[in-house]
Amino acid sequence: MHPDTAIALSFLTNLPRQALTERLRADDPELLERAAEHASRARDVRAWATSAGIGAIAWNEPRFPAALLAISDCPPALWYRGSLDCLDVPLVAIVGSRAASPISLDIAGKLAADLAQRGVTVVSGLARGVDSAAHRGALQKGNTVAVLGCGVDRVYPAEHASLAADIAKHGVVVSEFPPGTPALPFHFPLRNRVISGLSRAVVVIEASEKSGSLITAGCALEQGRDVMAVPGNAMSGRNRGGHALIRDGAAIVECADDILIELGLMPVDVTPAAGAGVARSADPVLRHMDAGHAYDLDALSEATGLAVSRLLPRILEFELAGKIRRVDGGRFMRCV
Repeated sequence: MHPDTAIALSFLTNLPRQALTERLRADDPELLERAAEHASRARDVRAWATSAGIGAIAWNEPRFPAALLAISDCPPALWYRGSLDCLDVPLVAIVGSRAASPISLDIAGKLAADLAQRGVTVVSGLARGVDSAAHRGALQKGNTVAVLGCGVDRVYPAEHASLAADIAKHGVVVSEFPPGTPALPFHFPLRNRVISGLSRAVVVIEASEKSGSLITAGCALEQGRDVMAVPGNAMSGRNRGGHALIRDGAAIVECADDILIELGLMPVDVTPAAGAGVARSADPVLRHMDAGHAYDLDALSEATGLAVSRLLPRILEFELAGKIRRVDGGRFMRCV
């Protein structure tokens, strides 16, 4: 599939989501036909977007986030303002109540700042409350990603326009919806699955029983991501959703170290082999990759026996160490 075709697919308002990633990889004829109907409009909008500092990246281009390729309904393309570089490190989502208590806002900001200081990119949805507190906290020490339920040329809520501008300067604002798309109610569940899909884990702060944050947590569980929660006052009713997650097995978070320990964010163990001048690793990923051959995530998962959710962080660490490089189609090669 040509990247322009994938970008044209982002203009479909009723894009079928079931097994979408598989259909993209298979060059599904129905998708190709429907993309052709929007090709001209996509070219025009992309030309305008480029002049406005907005980029677009297709699912099968090397810089597309590998984590999203592991979900069943990967967006065909992402539109963005800012730098995609902050997607090349571990990502953790922080989400929670839009009407959060002052203490929960403080917790969100501190957790995000501590994670950012340790090189983790914080992901959230630019909403009022916990989301915006997390973005602001992360910006104090590092990078953050805002995932929108509208085009990146629009900001919802409008009061966060300056925050979105700051994120675009020091991180990235992304959306699967093309520029000009308004914020519609059914867009936000779709946005939530991108928030969790980008992330190693989703941390929930102050979620009631009907909180939208629980949708994000549900997406994370379906995608094989870790779900964690910050416990709160048991009597207020504000934290019933978060406490339900903890009862169901979500890890308890009291500080950033709890998140890092739970995720096992440790340096890659690459040491010189005894009596040899080459590096070896106990990690099964490199052992199962032959130089000069490209592997997709499914093939590596089958070869190594690692679930995709555990495989992705190892690939990222080796990428940063210069041991693995990304190639077209969301595949990976071992560097010689």
